[in-house]
This record gives sequence, structure tokens and C-alpha cells, in this order.
Amino acid sequence: MEEAIINFPKQFLWKPEIKNPQQLGVIRSAVSKFVVCGMGGSALAADLLRITNPDTEIGVWRDYGLPREILPDRQASPAGKKIGDTMIIASSYSGNTEETIDAFLEAKKRGLPVAVISTGGKLLELAIEQQLPYIQLPSTGIQPRTATGYSMKALLKLMGEGEKSAEIEMLAENLSVKLAGQKGEALSRRLRGKVPVIYSSSRNLPIAYNWKIKFNETGKIPAFTNRFPELNHNEMTGFDGKWKGGDILSFVFLEDEFDDPRILKRMEATKKMYEDRKLEVITVKLEGEDVFHRIFQTLLIADWAALYLAKFYEVDPENVPMVEEFKNLIK
Repeated sequence: MEEAIINFPKQFLWKPEIKNPQQLGVIRSAVSKFVVCGMGGSALAADLLRITNPDTEIGVWRDYGLPREILPDRQASPAGKKIGDTMIIASSYSGNTEETIDAFLEAKKRGLPVAVISTGGKLLELAIEQQLPYIQLPSTGIQPRTATGYSMKALLKLMGEGEKSAEIEMLAENLSVKLAGQKGEALSRRLRGKVPVIYSSSRNLPIAYNWKIKFNETGKIPAFTNRFPELNHNEMTGFDGKWKGGDILSFVFLEDEFDDPRILKRMEATKKMYEDRKLEVITVKLEGEDVFHRIFQTLLIADWAALYLAKFYEVDPENVPMVEEFKNLIK
């Protein structure tokens, strides 16, 4: 795990290659929306991409099947073939995620345009067999949650976002693994024996959710997340009664200077109210030269914090045996 974190910036130098690209030009000219179907770490890049451009028509589906409203034959392509206006991107790092394979099969059943991102497995076999566009991720043995650089590059390539793909190559030089390590270690010391609750703006919720996943899977600890302003209308009132379990919680506020000033004002007021009620609040500022830099520099802090917590609790930071146990139970 430590090696994967140290080498993470190098992922942005990878040059993804589209296999079976012959249909992709026709598809891109007809579609106006994208839906990424994936579970766990395989869908994280799509979530993060929405932060960089709120106008990007990209959704994420984390379930079996597909949303009912996605239908084919809404408009004709230049070649005269009718296809849907939504392109389905089935993303499974292993290629064997049953929910993603089911979404893939449902997309084919509905006649929707489909592309695949994976390292291998059944999903890649289906893409090859049906001559569909696909990108094969490098099979380096790392966990999906630490492969978001590869996933982001692949996603941008399939979407035809060449300019953004070139832009994020700069992250290979700009990301500071050392600085993130220092901040992550310091944060981990404050989180020992605690349950992290990560708060962010709605716009940055995908970052907060990434943090939660890293604490869950790498640190093997419970962690939760919520967003402003919604939490000010419900969750915060849960700490205003006679419940005395607040000493096991540690609230991590992800503060972004580019958030709406009203959200920043809410963060400040919520922090004061929590601290007045003897709840611990830790502020982590999103820092970087641009939005991609801020996103991934912050995620590196979470990677290190989770790794140091795993070392403190003497657990395996790499593997997720409980997930494998669950899969065996539902076979």
C-alpha cells in the first residue's frame, strides 16, 4: 500500500489506448450524456470529474441494472443508425463485479452505446467478444481505491476530453507525496481511537466520500460523511441531546476557498457550535494550483492518514477480506 501511494502521481503519465475504437466516433457525435456504472473504487473517478466541471453530463450508477429513464433510440447518428443519447461506461477494476456486469448486460439489452474500463475479467471478455470500445487498465496489483489516476485518464479518453487528459499529466510533477505524508501522519495521530465523520460542501462530497472509503478499506475503521448545507437541517441536531458518545467522534471539515461563501460561513458556525458541545473538529484545507491538483493532493492526505491508522491498529492496509467473505456468502 505504501508503495502504491508513493507512486500514485506516476499514474497521470499513463497513455490509455482505446481498443475497438471504430464505433466510438459515431457514438460521441450522438450522445450528450454519460453514465458510469461501477462499485467502490471503480466509480470514484467519475464522481471526482463532476467536481471539475459541474456542467459535465455524467452520472454514476452503483447498483444492478440501469436507471429506468435511460432509453435507447432517442436520436439518429450520422451513419443513420439509431442509438441512445446516453453512453454507458461499465467500469470494474477487476472486471468481475457482478453489479457492473449486470448493468453492462442491461445496457446491451436496451440497445444503448456501451464502453468498458477494466484490468481484465469477465467484463473485458464481453467487450472483446462483442467488439465494443474498451480501455484496459494497467494490472499493477494495486487496489481500486488507489488507482483513481488510471481510472480518470481512461474516463477522459473515452469521453473525448483530450485537453483535460493532457492537463492532468502535470499532476505527476505537481503532487507532493512528501507533504501529504506529513499532514496525513499528523492527522492520523489525532484520529487514533476515533470515528472520523467527514464534512464537505455538496460540490466536494465526492472527495469526502473518497476519504470515507480510504478509512474504511485501508484503516479498517468505521467512517461517515455528510454535506453542507443539508447537515445543518438535521444531522447536527443529533449532538444536542443527552447522548454522550461524542468523545468517540472526530469531525473532519474539508474546507475549500472556492466553495460558496455561504457554505464557508456555515462551516465556521457549525465548527463553533460543535466545539461548544465538546466535539472535536479538525479542518483540512483543500490546497493546490487548480481543481485537479486540489482534489488529488487532498486525497493523498487521506491515503497516508488511513495507512498510518492501519499501522497503529496493526491491520492489513492492502486487502479487504471482509468483502471477499461477503462475496462467498452470496454466491
